[in-house]
Amino acid sequence: MTGPVHYELYIRKTAPASWSLQMATEDRAHAIQTAEDLLSDNRAAAVRVTKETLDPDTMAFDSVTVLTRGAPEVQRKRVIPDDEAGPRCSAPQDLYAPIARDLIGRVLEDWLNRQGVTAFELLHRPDLAEKLEASGVELQHAVQKVAVPESQAVGQPVHDLVRHYQKLADKTIERLLIAGRRNLFPDLENHSLADIAHRFSGQADRAFVMGGVISGALKGVRGGRARLDRLMDLAERAPMEGAPRAMVMVPIEQVMCELFAARTSLADVLGPALDQGASLAAVVRMVAPREVAALIKQDARLALQVPVVDGPAARLGERVAAGEFPLLSAALARMVVRELMSPRRLRPNDAAGEIDILRTLAMTLTATAGRLLTLEEVQTAFNERSKAIVTADFVAAYVKTCTTVLCEAEALTRLCENVTGLANKRASARWLSACVGSLRFEGEMRATSNQTAAQKLGILANLTRAVRTCGLMERDETEIITAIGGVGGTVEAEARIVAMLARAPAPLPQKLSVLLRMAAGETAPPGPAADRAKAEAIKLFRAPDNRAALAAAPETIAPLKGLMKAAGLAA
Repeated sequence: MTGPVHYELYIRKTAPASWSLQMATEDRAHAIQTAEDLLSDNRAAAVRVTKETLDPDTMAFDSVTVLTRGAPEVQRKRVIPDDEAGPRCSAPQDLYAPIARDLIGRVLEDWLNRQGVTAFELLHRPDLAEKLEASGVELQHAVQKVAVPESQAVGQPVHDLVRHYQKLADKTIERLLIAGRRNLFPDLENHSLADIAHRFSGQADRAFVMGGVISGALKGVRGGRARLDRLMDLAERAPMEGAPRAMVMVPIEQVMCELFAARTSLADVLGPALDQGASLAAVVRMVAPREVAALIKQDARLALQVPVVDGPAARLGERVAAGEFPLLSAALARMVVRELMSPRRLRPNDAAGEIDILRTLAMTLTATAGRLLTLEEVQTAFNERSKAIVTADFVAAYVKTCTTVLCEAEALTRLCENVTGLANKRASARWLSACVGSLRFEGEMRATSNQTAAQKLGILANLTRAVRTCGLMERDETEIITAIGGVGGTVEAEARIVAMLARAPAPLPQKLSVLLRMAAGETAPPGPAADRAKAEAIKLFRAPDNRAALAAAPETIAPLKGLMKAAGLAA
């Protein structure tokens, strides 16, 4: 359903001027006629009429242009501030910054994947620099990929930027080749990593040298798992403390950040058998082992959803738990958030399993909030993911395996419980409301022969309690519970359970207990059935003989006081 609609008239008094609101009205014809009159009387150079529709779920306006007439808008040339003008990188050292390495990794992604290396290694290994230079076309295309968008951003001619970055690439390659010829990067086969770190500590080019040492140690090692294992070996051989240790650990962390940024490497490290959801859960366990272990201790079922990390991933997890590699931990946590916000399914062939893994990720990521991510980042990610699981395609796949409409209602209740965000809660509530309010739901509950009427009422009461735990808006919750209660009232009326209880030759306290449990919503859903049980209980309480019997044996009414309170009766 759509909300209120109105029309807005905007004008530009001159061609270069910006749009300004002239009027707002609910009459479409009046808005269009006023626009035509302003244009014909030369009181405006251009006019535009838009239709504004209020979305009752998000309370935001959806705008659609109805009419545009007059002079076209003047395209203004963007003014580039002085501090943004010119090339972003002007010296070889600028290419070693994290942002520059990330860009290099993107424009040379295919080449780096074929070589099985990262951008960090390319900038620290003479053999890779020589191989890239020899390729020619790869380097030229990469330069063009950088120069074209930067030209639009900084307002500098493309050809000038291409020449600039080509010269910069040549200087960087020459620097690496000279370092290789001078044996600037010691070989770890003949030198101790700790000795190298102590020897170069305090020197101006220590970061460049240590980056070359670490990158050289990875030469010939292919595959994400093997490379991570080698990096963990290097971390174990690092100095114990101080600046020399930092010299070693920083480049190791930088290589790992780029290593895990590749999907193929992540699958190799964690195992190719894991789907997207399980991989994300394994990443969270790797970067937050203490938090995940505490959650599993509280709920052992969580261990079924979070894969066990082993091998080099477990070694990395131990170091993260000890407080090492904080940048890598934060980068992996943000990667999980990005994947949650993407349209990619967590478990493409298992919609119910996707709900399970989504709930697990919500628990584990929330436990890390404040250390790796903010609570707002986690909430935003799950709000975005929730949009994908309330769509028609997902819901159809989710309830596809249900053989009864009651099963669909229970599944949709679980869906309502696990989505976040006001709009997503309302969308899921609409699915559930349509299910329990359908004739099929009522017909199935009335026609089912393998259950007694009392069992059906108990099932409906359980469904009602589940709905109340979903955190739905009060209006949606009331609508759903009313529909369930209506079905329960029909089932009870056909079986005449309340009337049969009232006439049953059972002790008075027992009859009252059964009726009060129905009235309190324990064995029947709120609605007509519960109301009839409550009325019958009141009638029994008010009967003179029953009042005298209860007064003579006050111990029989004591167990009923809690039920009376729940049913809304004065004790």
